[in-house]
Amino acid sequence: MDSRIRSVAVIDDDDRVRESLHNLLTSYGYRAEAYASAELFLASDGLSKSLCIVADVQMRDRKMSGLALLQYVRSSHSDIPVIIITGKPSAYSEAFYLDRGANGFFRKPIDGQALMALIDHLST
Repeated sequence: MDSRIRSVAVIDDDDRVRESLHNLLTSYGYRAEAYASAELFLASDGLSKSLCIVADVQMRDRKMSGLALLQYVRSSHSDIPVIIITGKPSAYSEAFYLDRGANGFFRKPIDGQALMALIDHLST
């Protein structure tokens, strides 16, 4: 299996969330690459090797939010699916993120089965 095709980038500043999503993804047969920030993700070769991006909206002490990353990915004409996750209350709804090009939106705690069903769907 080509690891590039099955690699999912997990971008979240919370170590526990990154580890949990990493474990979930690998249990479904995906290769997971974890990043503590959008900046670290973009500084790596993550964008070129990812099948999908799962990114937190708000990351402490970071200049780039998940929304800014989504806008960057879309402005670079990349068709990589981006799934936005959040644990913070927000005035923005799921429709807000979908209208800006997100392929999915989940509130924490994340429904793992629903997330994996979406990733499976997006990877076919």
